[in-house]
Amino acid sequence: MAPDQRAEPRGWAGPEIRIRDVALSYEGRNGRVQALADCSLTIPGGAFACLVGPSGCGKSTLLDIVADLARADTGLIEIDATPSGAPARLAVVFQRPALFPWKTVAGNIVFGLRTHGMPKAEAQRRADAFISLVGLDGFAHAYPHELSGGMAQRVGIARALALEPDVLLMDEPFAAVDAQNRALLQEELLRITAYAGKTVLFVTHDVSEAVYLGDVVFVMSGRPGRIIRTVTPSAAERDRSSGGFARITAEIFDLLAHRKPSTADLGVSA
Repeated sequence: MAPDQRAEPRGWAGPEIRIRDVALSYEGRNGRVQALADCSLTIPGGAFACLVGPSGCGKSTLLDIVADLARADTGLIEIDATPSGAPARLAVVFQRPALFPWKTVAGNIVFGLRTHGMPKAEAQRRADAFISLVGLDGFAHAYPHELSGGMAQRVGIARALALEPDVLLMDEPFAAVDAQNRALLQEELLRITAYAGKTVLFVTHDVSEAVYLGDVVFVMSGRPGRIIRTVTPSAAERDRSSGGFARITAEIFDLLAHRKPSTADLGVSA
């Protein structure tokens, strides 16, 4: 699906995410390491946001903080409540889907729903619907070892979407997929989320992937990670064949190449 064919989300858009002055450090072999410092950004409700930066800059750490899988030293994470006033529901898709090898495709999805208290029959119906949504019709009874890497990642995405989260957090979900399947999965992800109305935070180190997928792209510096640029490419600029796409990706590459970490950035004790 070409970027200019993306539809606006229908109905209520997902919650806005506000990250304010987040900092996190940890004890490393050479002393205290400052992983994140003064990290701030705002993701509009219903937007597909990409977070891009060099390896080790703290992208995944920041996502873990949003997911409440890690605790920041300082700073604030705010996620708007749903229209019902309930806290926003989050789901996470990791680099590897971590499927139960002894469960089928459907079984992996049903398991997640059942752990959230959904009745068995309803969980099965929802699993069937999301298996179809991610293009895995005919594979409901297949086991993980019978799937390609791209197909397994689709199961992970279906498992997360089946929970009907308000916020979808994705940590380099296509990193282990070959280039051809990666491009196909990117298109599928855009199709799947086009009408979902969810807020998406997608972590990647691939600049072209970030520009292609993102309504907004946040560029992080080397460690300690902080936001150094916010880019909002137009629909035309997200077209991989356009001059605008080439220009934006080149600008981000250049920005990253000239952000050399200092001694303090590397966490070396004085």
